[in-house]
Amino acid sequence: MAMKTIYDTRFLKNQIENIINFYHPSCIDKERGGYINQFNDEGEIVDRDTKHLVGTCRFIYNYAVASLLFENQEFKECCNHGIEYLLNNHRNSNGGYSWILDNNGVKDDTLHCYGHAFVLLAFSISNKINSNQNIHLVYELFDYIEDTFWEPESNLYIDEIDPNDINHKSTYRGQNSNMHMCEAMLVAYEVTNDIKFFDRAYNLSNQICNKLSTDTGGYIWEHYDQKWNIDWSYNINNKKDLFRPYGFLSGHFFEWTKLLLKINKIAKIKWLEEKALFLYNSAIEICWDYNETGFHYSFDKETSIIDRDRYYWVIAEAIVASALLANLLGKQKYINWYEKLWEYSLKYFIDNKFGGWYRILNNKNIAYDNYKSPPAKTDYHPLSACFEIINDLSK
Repeated sequence: MAMKTIYDTRFLKNQIENIINFYHPSCIDKERGGYINQFNDEGEIVDRDTKHLVGTCRFIYNYAVASLLFENQEFKECCNHGIEYLLNNHRNSNGGYSWILDNNGVKDDTLHCYGHAFVLLAFSISNKINSNQNIHLVYELFDYIEDTFWEPESNLYIDEIDPNDINHKSTYRGQNSNMHMCEAMLVAYEVTNDIKFFDRAYNLSNQICNKLSTDTGGYIWEHYDQKWNIDWSYNINNKKDLFRPYGFLSGHFFEWTKLLLKINKIAKIKWLEEKALFLYNSAIEICWDYNETGFHYSFDKETSIIDRDRYYWVIAEAIVASALLANLLGKQKYINWYEKLWEYSLKYFIDNKFGGWYRILNNKNIAYDNYKSPPAKTDYHPLSACFEIINDLSK
């Protein structure tokens, strides 16, 4: 693939279109509302009943992006179809949003900060195709999140709350939900131009990337106790937990690289670029497999690899991080990595026959099964990566 690909928005739009075409229109549940989340490699529905909060929000995001890029009225309607389902089905009487629904209604009503971050993201980006008609939803949800999840003494968000007693809060604290809240705040700032959203995004990045990383050599650990002390044992025997895996995650290093560079475009503060470079270079140095190619998923505090599998979202976040660094610094190193990662993805992760991205590969770059899209996947990561690069190149 030619080096000029980094500047070729047609290529990026084609990748987004291929993802949308894999899911659309099969993912639209016309009978019960919302979206069908689960598909196998061939695009056949595996489970039409389970509706995950994150999946609902990510489909909203995907359709909003598709509507913006392709000026397609049907995609706008599909986006708003999801907004309606969020409000009428996921939302509970207290203003929070239930984690998992099925054909019998609410299956898991736990209040997860991670899920609410994606609701904020969904509401925010939907304004870009609805002439800001959903701005009130952004502010209403922000107020709810502040009242429910915000912990002033730590300047961070609590992870999990009992829906039947919001004073009963899990002692677990995690960086992942705060990272995605940072992401959502940046999009909220884009559509409202309200500085409080940007200030919160900056504050979260500073807390996680600076203050909480002083005892880890600058690396970002995932799990903490109630007082935000590092918990080195949390999920040590559950290293493949979907939302809380054990270890330092290469993908989150790349994801923070992206967020820090986006914040730096506005704030222009030296540490943001420096930390982004540190995280990016550390993830490549520790986790890139020069023998088999691909990124190892996680490593421990001795920088020994824990999980050697390749995850679709990790490579997608590495691609966008490489692109943003290449566009910012103009250095050949980052252009080369961008090209290399696309070549790898096209060879191993992207399904050129049916569309979409394979979910997980082993360390030989072979898929484990034909289950392409479990609940919450939606190929949001590669789609959003392409969209972020298109936006960055246009500025």
